[in-house]
Amino acid sequence: MRPLITVVLAAALTVAACSASPSSPTPNANGCPTSQPATLGTEVSNDIAFETTLGTFVVRLAVKNSPIAVSNISALASCNYYDNVIFHRIAYMDDGTPFVIQGGDPTGTGSGGPGYFIKDEPVVGEYRRGVIAMARSSQPDSQGSQFFVVLDDAAGVPLESARTYAILGEVISGMDVVDAIAALERDGQDRPIDPPKIISTTVTPSAP
Repeated sequence: MRPLITVVLAAALTVAACSASPSSPTPNANGCPTSQPATLGTEVSNDIAFETTLGTFVVRLAVKNSPIAVSNISALASCNYYDNVIFHRIAYMDDGTPFVIQGGDPTGTGSGGPGYFIKDEPVVGEYRRGVIAMARSSQPDSQGSQFFVVLDDAAGVPLESARTYAILGEVISGMDVVDAIAALERDGQDRPIDPPKIISTTVTPSAP
C-alpha cells in the first residue's frame, strides 16, 4: 500500500495557519469562520446533506466524539463554504479495494483550505465503510476543511495504523451516491477526470 500521506491526506497543505486565537473566532464577509469556530454543545445533534452533481448523501455528525472537528465542518457547511467544491481524490488500495473519496478543498488541488487549522483532539470511533473523517497532513493541528468518506471496511486497517483523522460521523443515507463518485474514471494521480461537485450543503437537527 502506498503511504497514507499520498493516499488519504491533503497533499502538502500549504495554507498558512490563521494567527487569530481559536477561542476568538470571527466570520468573514460570507459568514464563514476565519479561525477555529466555537465548539458546539455536546447535546447538539446535526445532519449534513451534501447535494452533489451525482445525487445527495446525508451524514449524521457525532459531536460528542469530535466536538472541535464537528463544530468546524458544521460551521463551514452552514455558511455554504463547500458550494461548488469538487471531490478531487478517489483513492483505491493497491489490491483494488475502494479506499476513500476526498473533497472539501476550494482550490480543487488537495492543498487548499479555509485559511486556518483546527486543534487536534483524541480520535473516537472506528474507521469503517460510510464513516466521514477529516483529512490532514502529517503535521499536528493541520485539519482545515478537507474531509474523506471511507469506502470499505478494509480501509480501516491502514487508517487505524495512523489514527490521527478526526471522525466526524457516518453516512446515514445516499451511500450509493458515494459509491457512484468512487466509480468515476480517474487519472493516474487518483483525480477524477470529470470531478463531481458539491452543489450545496444543508445542516439540520438530527431526527430523534
